[in-house]
Amino acid sequence: MTASPPAPTDPGAVDVAVADGVATLRFAHPKGNSLPATLLRQLAAEVTRLGDDDATRVIVLRSGGTGPFCAGASFDELRAISTAAAGTEFFMGFARLILAMRRCPKFVVARVHGRVVGGGVGVLAASDYVVALDSASVRLSELAIGIGPFVVGPVIERKIGTAAFQALAIDATQWRDATWAAQAGLYARVVPSEAELDAAVDALASRLARSNPAAMALMKRVFWEGTEHWDSLLEQRAQMSGTLVLSDFTRQAIAAFAAK
Repeated sequence: MTASPPAPTDPGAVDVAVADGVATLRFAHPKGNSLPATLLRQLAAEVTRLGDDDATRVIVLRSGGTGPFCAGASFDELRAISTAAAGTEFFMGFARLILAMRRCPKFVVARVHGRVVGGGVGVLAASDYVVALDSASVRLSELAIGIGPFVVGPVIERKIGTAAFQALAIDATQWRDATWAAQAGLYARVVPSEAELDAAVDALASRLARSNPAAMALMKRVFWEGTEHWDSLLEQRAQMSGTLVLSDFTRQAIAAFAAK
């Protein structure tokens, strides 16, 4: 039996709307669209369900509000972790979402309206195509709070390469702008306004919804070749983070980071 971290006061929300073959999967949380365990479970479940839904041809992933796209892991839950098992289970939430996106036979198009931190960068790397505002900078902050980007590391490295991943992971307090993210390959397209963001995402999603589902499913299988061992790899990585999060160093770093 796995141990789960305590539920946050506000677990956030996930909602789905399907129209004309396009499923819009939206998540929201009052703390910068952070990702507590409940949201991670719901997102993974919806990606899996939509992958099996004949009415869905493409998935658009977006978040709520006008602030950050995603602030990463929930600090409330990180501070509440008291055992290695609970820590591993928390980080497995990110692993399961990444694996669900990897297995899903439908393309996942991410609409990024704001900054992206930590685990959120991993979610974008697991997306098949990312359209972002030119103000949507990214930061991989795990080392700054005493852990490391272990679970999200494989999917980020797969998307942007080892050198760019190392730079992002080591310089954990440095924001990288949208131009850097596009040059690295994390963003497929960068636009200057929210109106253009919506237009670009809508146009791409509409085209994909009219494309051959079998061809897209086969393309996705080809894109993800070489990741067949990730079920065990990401579990090992979750155990690394789940152990580190209990150290005095990490607890102090998380407390200091959350207090900023």
